[in-house]
Amino acid sequence: MKMKSLFLKEQFLKRSLYIIALIMGSYLEGQTISIAGTNWTVSVPTITEAGSNYIGTYENPAQLTISGHLPGSFLNLLSASGAKITMQLNPTSWNSSLKLSAKRSGGTAIINGLCVLCTASINGGSANFIEIPQAGAVTLSTITFSGLLGVNNSVDYSAISVQLQIGGVSVTIPAASYSTQIVFTIAAN
Repeated sequence: MKMKSLFLKEQFLKRSLYIIALIMGSYLEGQTISIAGTNWTVSVPTITEAGSNYIGTYENPAQLTISGHLPGSFLNLLSASGAKITMQLNPTSWNSSLKLSAKRSGGTAIINGLCVLCTASINGGSANFIEIPQAGAVTLSTITFSGLLGVNNSVDYSAISVQLQIGGVSVTIPAASYSTQIVFTIAAN
């Protein structure tokens, strides 16, 4: 009889934990990141004089635009949290002498939900171009939000403009078509 009672209590506990996990999971959302823009093809001028080299650095006049959503929780203390946007190259045909860099400008961050004394901001990545590595990721910007008490908070960010620059272009690099992708990721700090 005791074994059956213990077995029933264990089954009840497992079911209760499962139901609690389902309820908590209904409040969880995933963060999102969206990139708008077009492919960039660098037009390198023809060298017509022996002994000349390229200017070496070219900037993309068109910019990428990043936007997305950072979920909060049903009831939270926002003391100082946030996320970082990282970037990394995913080369398909690339020469390691070429250096692709990015710089951020602008952007807005809006806190959704009921929040007391809350602020949100987008920081970093706007002073200088940041080289995008092939191995590992580098932080482009951080999105921070803070406040005293929040209910059902989340942060929407938008209009983050990213300008690209390619450097290292030289006559010493074999003539070919080179291509790569930039992988942007958002993760909690």
